[in-house]
Amino acid sequence: MSVVFLAFIVLLFLILVLRMPIAFAMGVVGFFGFAILQGLGFDNLFSFRWTASLTLASNRVIETVQEYSLSVVPLFILMGNVVTRSGLSQELYNASYAFLGHRKGGLAMSTVLACGGFSAICGSSLATSATMAKVAMPPMRKFGYSDGLATASIAAGGTLGILIPPSVILVIYGLLTESSIRELFAAGFIPGILGIILYMGAVRYVVWRDPSAGPAGERMTFKERMIALRGIWGVLLLFTIVMGGIYLGVFTPTEAAGIGAGGALVIGFARRSLSFLAVYETLIDTVRTSAMLFSVVIGALVFSDFINRAGLPDALLNFVTALELSPMVVILVILGIYIVLGMVFESLSMLLLTVPVFYPLVSSLGFDLVWFGIVVVVVTEISLITPPVGMNVFVLSAVLKDVKAATIFKGVTPFWCVDIIRLLIIVFVFQVSMFLPELLYR
Repeated sequence: MSVVFLAFIVLLFLILVLRMPIAFAMGVVGFFGFAILQGLGFDNLFSFRWTASLTLASNRVIETVQEYSLSVVPLFILMGNVVTRSGLSQELYNASYAFLGHRKGGLAMSTVLACGGFSAICGSSLATSATMAKVAMPPMRKFGYSDGLATASIAAGGTLGILIPPSVILVIYGLLTESSIRELFAAGFIPGILGIILYMGAVRYVVWRDPSAGPAGERMTFKERMIALRGIWGVLLLFTIVMGGIYLGVFTPTEAAGIGAGGALVIGFARRSLSFLAVYETLIDTVRTSAMLFSVVIGALVFSDFINRAGLPDALLNFVTALELSPMVVILVILGIYIVLGMVFESLSMLLLTVPVFYPLVSSLGFDLVWFGIVVVVVTEISLITPPVGMNVFVLSAVLKDVKAATIFKGVTPFWCVDIIRLLIIVFVFQVSMFLPELLYR
């Protein structure tokens, strides 16, 4: 186990001190760690027995790029990129504003609802936050909203992007744990809706404490509301086809991703909001993002193979068993570790570092890995708005250069608190996340 401990020290050094990309850091540590495990095979100081490590790394690269189920990743990324460039975010915000904008804090609640809708077809928290900042911030400033509430509603609403299906993070978790992506998508739906409701409750709490933080906007007529709804037909249709098809078993997640990407292109051209140059740029962005994610996944799988070969999951299970803790206490300890790690790691890095370590233990304790996946994603969402590394906060401070990160962190405190409440609900009320998977697939 000393080899594993040393490997984690080296990994943290590479990531935090040398700033090596996590894909390369995990791959390098896993590669050399696996070589050392082959009986410390030195012929001299610089001669390891490389055959096993080279075989491991090459097999992981080949198997990952040939994995059919992983084709869902670039297709969902393409769908999200097309939707972003098509300007559908503005229509989502307009529709939400038409029904909620006249209430105190209504523009912030509209922002949360629009973020939830955009997340349903984008799947990226950072993209949701950056896009909605440009759409929602100007009207909130026009009506005199405090920068803390305005930016916090965007940052918190943006976190929904990695939970509300389709979610690339859930796909990666499914690959790491060999869980059903279809069940993960079904399990993420109700917790995502719960997140929207609780975030709206956080907005109401803020304006109850300080009414000047979120003045009411203009009241829309019934006709204006219907016109606003007409603008989101594309989003509703795309989400219904993609997720409805998956939930009803009409097609697989991979087939749904292809239909979603093609449907997004059709809707973009129908709205005349996409040019051929924009499509070309979208494809380039998709390839870059997909290549980055695939390299990260390969590095994580190499590292996972190393720690499994080193016996860390079995040692961890034996250690926990010796402590005679109840399984739920173990889960709470794991969640505490995630919250602490969220203060220094961004979400994807944290998930890739921890899931290979924790999921064998969680499975051995008798917990459902689909349920644990939703728990992990929700606690990962929390890390996106947790200081000092909350990625959504820093994305917003980069987009809105006149707003300090400290102002946003202060504003997200009520949203962080309701996230903790939602996490506890999902942990202790099993059916919140598992009702749909058990209804549809079990």
